[in-house]
Amino acid sequence: MTTLLYEGKAKKIFSSVESPDCATMYFKDDATAFNNEKKSSFEGKGELNCWISQHMFQLLGHFHVPTHYVRGMDERRLVVKLLEIIPIEVICRNVAAGSFCKRYGISHGKIFKSPIVEYCLKDDDFGDPLINSDAVIVLGLATREDLKKMKDLTRKINVILHAVFRVVGLALVDFKLEFGKDAEGNIYLADEICPDTVRLWDTDTGDSFDKDLYRYDTGDLLAGYKEVKRRLSHSWT
Repeated sequence: MTTLLYEGKAKKIFSSVESPDCATMYFKDDATAFNNEKKSSFEGKGELNCWISQHMFQLLGHFHVPTHYVRGMDERRLVVKLLEIIPIEVICRNVAAGSFCKRYGISHGKIFKSPIVEYCLKDDDFGDPLINSDAVIVLGLATREDLKKMKDLTRKINVILHAVFRVVGLALVDFKLEFGKDAEGNIYLADEICPDTVRLWDTDTGDSFDKDLYRYDTGDLLAGYKEVKRRLSHSWT
């Protein structure tokens, strides 16, 4: 018998019957945008995100990135390490898009000379606001060492993902990561890596293959996610 430990916008986390150190992550079909103001459901979305996340976690593991991934369970579920999630979202931006353009008046599609790493407070009630490193430390959300580890891992992941997606004709625009700690205080990449959290553009046409399709009603979300899976399944296997 498992217990629901947490339910987010796109996933549910259950206790594991296998080990008290593990949990089961279930991918839902729900889609949300604009801080949960827009909501829909797409049959099969959870299966696509589960497959893509598993594929990316396995690939990152080959490059010695510590992740919470343990193994696949079925088409919608992964077994993961049970972690204490650090309440900070780490965002890495390679190209100007979304809220960054609105915030700073930067042209959509501007390529940055080097990646920009930002932190957001993981709190839906406040709209996941930007937060700087000093505030993170003073508020006790993470230590300076934690932030350095998370930032270093984010930059390493950015290099890997950029290469992976470039091979399949997709530009890595930006992405959001979450991290957590185990009982010994070790930091692991957590959550998911899929078109819900990664902005991807076709390198030739500039077409989106991510949640912007739903966010801005610019295309078929399921078709976009299926195309990401199709391209990944033909490379880096």
